[in-house]
Amino acid sequence: MPDAKPLALPLSRDVAKTLQAGDFCLLTGPMYTLRDAGHARLLADMDACGGSLPYDLSGQTIFYAGPTPSAAGRPFGAVGPTTSSRMDFATPRLLDAGIAATVGKGYRSAAVHEACMRTGSVYFVACGGAAALLAKAVASSKVIAYDDLGTEALRRIDVVDFPVFVGIDVAGRDVYALDS
Repeated sequence: MPDAKPLALPLSRDVAKTLQAGDFCLLTGPMYTLRDAGHARLLADMDACGGSLPYDLSGQTIFYAGPTPSAAGRPFGAVGPTTSSRMDFATPRLLDAGIAATVGKGYRSAAVHEACMRTGSVYFVACGGAAALLAKAVASSKVIAYDDLGTEALRRIDVVDFPVFVGIDVAGRDVYALDS
């Protein structure tokens, strides 16, 4: 296993510039969970706010996850990444509005690559199939908006040593496209 780069969230653009596709990182700090239906609501809220990010999301990281109820004394029993390409309809606009990073699994569209380069944002990849293990890195959770969406609500979670790889860096290099 490669040496991990510990990263504090919110992720600064200066730190994002130092990351390269494939880097193994441990995230510590606030992240926000949001999935498909929540993204549609967030875009509508942005329209209502004149295009600005609501809920103090500027500079933050969005984790594409729908956590399960609490278990074993933790905020969630499980919290794993969902397929990121399902959020590609919203990601470029969110990055342009100020989101600094996203976390999920799988490939991203050309529009997301371009948005990462244009905005200095990063796409992190979390390991699919490890939701119970990832839940151990979540210290707290609070619903911020869209509670009626259940697992797709906007939640602030605080993570400690949350393991990810850099999937797309600010230069547009993609871990899925790197030569072996």
